[in-house]
Amino acid sequence: MSDSASTLHSAAEAAREAAYSQPLETLNPADPKLFRDDAMWPYFERLRAEDPVHFAPDSDIAAHWDITRYQDIVAVDTNHQVFSSEGGITLPPSQAAIDRLLAERNGEKMETPFGGGPGQAGPPMFIAMDPPKHDVQRKTVSPAVSPHNLAILEPMIRERAGVILDSLPIGEAFDWVDKVSMELTAMTLATLFGMPQEDRRKLTRWSDIVMAQPGHGIVDTWEQKRAEMFEYAGYFINMWNQRVNSEPTGDMISMLAHGESTRSMSQFEYLGNVILLTIGGNDTTRNTITGSVYALNKFPDQYAKLKANPELIPSMVSETIRWQTPLAHMKRTALADYELNGKTIRKGDIVAMWYVSGNRDDSVIENPNAYVIDRPRVRQHLSFGFGIHRCVGNRVAELQLKIVWEEILKRFPEIRVVEEPRRTLSTFVKGYEQMMVEIPRRV
Repeated sequence: MSDSASTLHSAAEAAREAAYSQPLETLNPADPKLFRDDAMWPYFERLRAEDPVHFAPDSDIAAHWDITRYQDIVAVDTNHQVFSSEGGITLPPSQAAIDRLLAERNGEKMETPFGGGPGQAGPPMFIAMDPPKHDVQRKTVSPAVSPHNLAILEPMIRERAGVILDSLPIGEAFDWVDKVSMELTAMTLATLFGMPQEDRRKLTRWSDIVMAQPGHGIVDTWEQKRAEMFEYAGYFINMWNQRVNSEPTGDMISMLAHGESTRSMSQFEYLGNVILLTIGGNDTTRNTITGSVYALNKFPDQYAKLKANPELIPSMVSETIRWQTPLAHMKRTALADYELNGKTIRKGDIVAMWYVSGNRDDSVIENPNAYVIDRPRVRQHLSFGFGIHRCVGNRVAELQLKIVWEEILKRFPEIRVVEEPRRTLSTFVKGYEQMMVEIPRRV
């Protein structure tokens, strides 16, 4: 066993011991360090087996119910009449954590034009709304990712993917996240927004800033985060003003500025939808592109299968999205008492649907921890959600991953991951900050 493999094995054993040695009633998988260390799996395994609708008391995260089995998650996700998205889609900090942070910062300003100070509700966005408002706002931007528009985008995405891949160094290590995953997704999202391509990496940065916890690598202080969030807001307010005073075009900002149900929205609400579209179009796709390379390296038999039969790429794309699960959870709030799997969730309770756990539920998905690119019913995963909040951009995400692998297989016999990736410190975005790879040669 290599040193790297031995370290991973030891870490996995330590995580398993930690998950199974503590009392069940104190078990709480909502710890960003577990996700950074890829150590959350035994926590979810135990909860699915022993307490699939699990009440987690206050910690750094507010008290909430952990929903960890596939079918229970579907039951919550498809019942928006009882489980509301209003008030945000990510687990909030506990009051104790908020008080501690405020004391540490000693009066430092934390408010941004998007809200988002500790304990504050973020700005309204259609994924965090209930019908009817959710439906009309979602409908306004949906044409940007319609099948017709994707057919127009496809040759552009393919050309850009080819340029990116042809520029990669051969025989030396480089960061795949930065050189490929971030670059392609930023190019595509800038096109959907109608932004100049020279500004595309601002989207990458702003997407990271939204989710960043100051002091953990991306930004050092709340003051720095505030400054960059004000820059982000100013850029998109300027875009709104340009679009609203000109003829409608096909980009998402123009659609919001001219849409019958969105043109009168408040600036706060507009900025909330900008955040949603930035993270939804950026973080999720870039992490599945990176995750595909990582998974194929962890399962070399599947990499060999893919190279022998490139027609498996569409199936591989769906399997990657399941295996990676780029958004780990979604939060809901109960509007009424509701019984689920023998437990009574009370009106007002917070509920976390752990997609990352449901996608590893062996009662629904056979051998779920394995990465199997020709898996039967490969689209049977939770990563895009269910019901009215099913991911509006799911097809554009799949398209980018499909195209990039079609172009990879034309060029490179192999992409080797040379060290374990550095993962994101987040219980929401399940992703990668860096992954060093090497391409030994071209085809």
